[in-house]
Amino acid sequence: MGCWSAENATKAYLQTVKLGMNAKEPSVGEFVSAFAAGNNARLMVIVCATTAGCTVAGLVAAAYQTGGRVICIVRGNSELNSSINALGCNAGRVEFVVGEAQSLLSEKYTNADLVVIDCKIENHEGIFRAVEASATRSEPKVKKIVIGYNVFICKDPLRWGGSKTQVLPIGEGLLITRIDGKSEENKKRSHWIVRVDKFTGEEHVFRIRSPRKRVNKA
Repeated sequence: MGCWSAENATKAYLQTVKLGMNAKEPSVGEFVSAFAAGNNARLMVIVCATTAGCTVAGLVAAAYQTGGRVICIVRGNSELNSSINALGCNAGRVEFVVGEAQSLLSEKYTNADLVVIDCKIENHEGIFRAVEASATRSEPKVKKIVIGYNVFICKDPLRWGGSKTQVLPIGEGLLITRIDGKSEENKKRSHWIVRVDKFTGEEHVFRIRSPRKRVNKA
């Protein structure tokens, strides 16, 4: 993802409003659309619990601005057919995939920079963990943003991401978390040291990287 683009965000938001799908919570689609476009998301993957609706349409509007792709993962052919009917002409901009989201995000879509998950799906936390794990394996490393919607049905949505997670009272609740693609092991390999020159009083800051542990083979 690149720098924030207010222009892309505004255009995607207005385009989503024009789509007018009469969804129960259109504000969710509008927000997700603006957020995706503003962050210049190029590979957007959404996991739907049932029929794709305004949130997928919002990603389509974002893709117009960023030149990106929208992948929609659904559970079966019934959800596929109803999603195509619901999206109408916008369905042509969506790449539908029928399958198990956790494995698909672990193996096929590891380079997705934006993942949107419907928390009504049974294994939403496992899906998030798959995205989190794939971020540390992808080459080159991809910074990811994960958005969960319908999060108020979750018992403890903040288990998803810790300090980089926000929950917003939009629709049935939106959760946003950022994944930097660094493993916990790599994060612990560096630390900062401050040294004060006893003659001048100046502070010098050094970043120390711990060497990798070597494993001696017998």
